[in-house]
Amino acid sequence: MKTVLITGCSSGYGLETARYFHAQGWSVIATMRTPRDGVLPTSERIRILALDVTDPDSIRTAIAAAGPIDVLVNNAGIGVVGAFEATPMSHVRKVFETNTLGAMAMVQAVIPQMRARRSGVIVNVTSSTTLAAMPLAAAYTASKQAIEGFTGSLSHELAAFGLRAKLVEPGYAPSTRFAQNTELDIADLIPEAYADFAKPIFAAYAKPALTTKESDVAEAVWQAAIDETGRLHFPAGPDAVALAQAR
Repeated sequence: MKTVLITGCSSGYGLETARYFHAQGWSVIATMRTPRDGVLPTSERIRILALDVTDPDSIRTAIAAAGPIDVLVNNAGIGVVGAFEATPMSHVRKVFETNTLGAMAMVQAVIPQMRARRSGVIVNVTSSTTLAAMPLAAAYTASKQAIEGFTGSLSHELAAFGLRAKLVEPGYAPSTRFAQNTELDIADLIPEAYADFAKPIFAAYAKPALTTKESDVAEAVWQAAIDETGRLHFPAGPDAVALAQAR
């Protein structure tokens, strides 16, 4: 039986991905900064571990408790929407600590065991903002674009040991907690000078032509995890697929 470790499983994509892998018969290690009971089925194939990807001690403890891992899914992330001019650099650094450096730290933590077995897959979840430039998402996009470049390069060096690295690029999912997954109020990140610019953008977000569901992302992560070709990019959701095809 194969084992997957997924970060950021308290809600959204991570939670649905944990459910999906469990349904496929895998052993699932669902990690969260603050573990919550009742969000996942009670099963001997599901373990919930505390994990803060920005804390080296937390990473070491979780990896030790997890044991052998066949697939790592880096899903944990925080968002920020607003004018970059108004976004505090302290929050920009926090976004990068989780979205970028946290994912890198997790990768570095699991490579030794995977390399020793010459078997393993790393799936990094980014965003459709990496497929097309979107307004009012500069810092967030930068944190995810960094992982795109990182994963592309990483895939070459891991291939020398029989390991694979993949990217899943979710589209816009209104049903997730993305907009709330930040300590900042979006209104504070739209100064008066940006109000006219931002108004039609937020109106478009409220009525998107295409959207992504959590299940779309879970299925894309699954496909990436079992893919044995050289494919790197897996857009997830109708809107992300459309953006990828338009590139």
